Amino acid sequence: MDRYCVFGNPIGHSKSPLIHRLFAEQTGQTLSYEALLAPLEDFSGCARAFFAEGLGANVTVPFKEEAFRLADTLSERGRRAGAVNTLKRLDDGRLLGDNTDGAGLVRDLTVNAGIELRGLRILLLGAGGAARGALAPLLAEQPACVVIANRTVAKAEQLAHEFADLGPVVASGFDWIDAPVDLIINATSASLAGELPPLAPSLIAPGQTLCYDMMYANTPTAFNRWAAAHGAARTLDGLGMLVEQAAEAFYLWRGVRPDSAPVLTELRRQLAAG
Repeated sequence: MDRYCVFGNPIGHSKSPLIHRLFAEQTGQTLSYEALLAPLEDFSGCARAFFAEGLGANVTVPFKEEAFRLADTLSERGRRAGAVNTLKRLDDGRLLGDNTDGAGLVRDLTVNAGIELRGLRILLLGAGGAARGALAPLLAEQPACVVIANRTVAKAEQLAHEFADLGPVVASGFDWIDAPVDLIINATSASLAGELPPLAPSLIAPGQTLCYDMMYANTPTAFNRWAAAHGAARTLDGLGMLVEQAAEAFYLWRGVRPDSAPVLTELRRQLAAG
């Protein structure tokens, strides 16, 4: 049977095996998909052992940059992101590295949430791997501008410089910007600790600004609670992004695109049930 997996450490919490099982059932594909705990000191060896017979893998924290270095060839979005969350064994045995995170984010925003990104003023919080993976797909939607805000402004400036050829992107400190924007995307991991970046409430135009947290939980994240309290028109979490990046990986591996909507509905049901 065709083998696939997700590598991570920790990995027990991963919803990827459920997502890909549902995708396979829906599309009539015969495959196995497992969660593999890769050792922190030898991700490369673990991955190479799997790919002796396995066909594809997702890669999650903390191995995305190691997967980038492991790949023999890279997609353009994988190269741009400097990190890989999807690996595919090619017919000649080489490993293709791709990054489907940004595509998953954009699809969740545009298809699932029905948001037209063209012409929007977007504030992207954070300058780490999540922000890096999101930038090229976001800029491809032709927003008016993307402002990268980060505690360490030099990191935001480096990202803005690297992606400047793709569209209007600038760097900022969290406390440098207070004028309302159209869309705020939280690409920091602060919500995992129930924390917030130091943001001015005036960034939100009540009833107009949209807020999206790449994190998700069974209750609204700290960022989305803050956004709702200050009048955001809508608050969205990252569960849809998780499902959509998985659908993009499934399509890369199998050549068929699953319908993500019923899978997202099932994950929402399970999340609400605790």
